[in-house]
Amino acid sequence: MPFNRISGPIEDLHIWTATSNGFSFVISFETRSGPGLRGRPGYLASWRPIHQSRCAIKIGGSPFTTLAEVEMACTDMLAHLIRPA
Repeated sequence: MPFNRISGPIEDLHIWTATSNGFSFVISFETRSGPGLRGRPGYLASWRPIHQSRCAIKIGGSPFTTLAEVEMACTDMLAHLIRPA
C-alpha cells in the first residue's frame, strides 16, 4: 500500500496517508520536543473506514522506530481487515 507524504505550509509536520479497500491509514512522526507533532517519540499509525463517521483506531505497536516498520504494520492491519470472516 503506497503512502504519500502530506505537504503543506508547515514543513515540520511529518504525516503520510494511504487508502485501500475502503480504509484510510495515517502515519505521523512525533517527538517530545522541537518542531512538528509532540508525543511519544516515533512513528504513530492509525486507521478508520473511509465511508463511516468513526474515530481513528491506533495500530498496536505504535510508536514504531522506522517508517518501513510502521508501513508494514499498516499493510498487516489492512490484510486483517479485509480477510473474510
